[in-house]
Amino acid sequence: MRLLLFATADGPVSQNLSVFSPASPSGEAIRGLFILVLAITGGIFLVVEGVLVYSLLRNRRRVAAGEAEPPQVYGSMPIEIAWTAAPLLIVFVLFLVTARTEWEVRPGPDDRPPPGSQPLYVTVIGRQWWWEYVYESYDGREWHVTTANELHVPASDDGAPRPVYLTLKSADVVHSFWVPRLGGKTDLIPGRVNKMWFQTAERGLFLGQCAEYCGTQHAKMLIRVVVDEPAEFERWLANEAKPAVEDPSAAAGKKAFLAQSCVNCHAVRGTAARGTYAPDLTHVMSRQTLASGIVPNTPDELRRWLADPQQVKFGCLMPAFQLSDQDLDLIVSYLRTLR
Repeated sequence: MRLLLFATADGPVSQNLSVFSPASPSGEAIRGLFILVLAITGGIFLVVEGVLVYSLLRNRRRVAAGEAEPPQVYGSMPIEIAWTAAPLLIVFVLFLVTARTEWEVRPGPDDRPPPGSQPLYVTVIGRQWWWEYVYESYDGREWHVTTANELHVPASDDGAPRPVYLTLKSADVVHSFWVPRLGGKTDLIPGRVNKMWFQTAERGLFLGQCAEYCGTQHAKMLIRVVVDEPAEFERWLANEAKPAVEDPSAAAGKKAFLAQSCVNCHAVRGTAARGTYAPDLTHVMSRQTLASGIVPNTPDELRRWLADPQQVKFGCLMPAFQLSDQDLDLIVSYLRTLR
């Protein structure tokens, strides 16, 4: 499938998910490998099927003409050598090009960026069924900013590459991080750390999907990578590092929020909410979607999500708290101030 529809705050967006339209060096390397393998295997298919069809047609005419069965050859050394050496050569070539591509798309053991680059390091933690992103450092500066479900990265410019190095971990089961236009899928395995990298000069939104079945809502564990202008990314990152801004008009909503058990799972920096089990809500309204890309982040959808998460994303680990309409309105009004 080439085009899919995803929800955003502005409505559905048609997004190209084709691996044949790469936007990063990793994606280019994978596409090149795919085309080469397709050409080699396609050539083998044509040769084998061509010989088969030729033999069928030629000998069919002989039978129709009443000719005797052609000579049967057994133990031909040239044929034995040919059908042994040719596959070995093909496998050897495929092994070499695959190893080269693997070397290109996987970061080295020390994640050493090229000279003159401005690398971004992010730890990705896969959870049922959402993504946690911890921004470790950017361009040599440490940040340690935690957000969820939308990965913002800076675009590269001519002479200023900005590679993104991802450290992939799982908090529960096996997940897989896959954004087709930016690189191949890489698994997140409990108890193991995997890594991948990409960079792109193309601004905009790139969509992906958890590519390893991880439970009930696997199909709704979507990935959103937003490639910003470098200056815009700097502003976004600086804002994400700030604690929640106090809004006097939402004081009653904040009190209602902190009185609920939401604080046991969610964090709002600068408040008593310090949970680490669920998405950090410090700047929740800066995100375009809710529930890992399932619905647009609008007041109505936010209220519906808080009223009964199971109606939006059945099987998710957030229960319905049977909030009154008054509490729902107060909490929504407070969360809307978290930008």
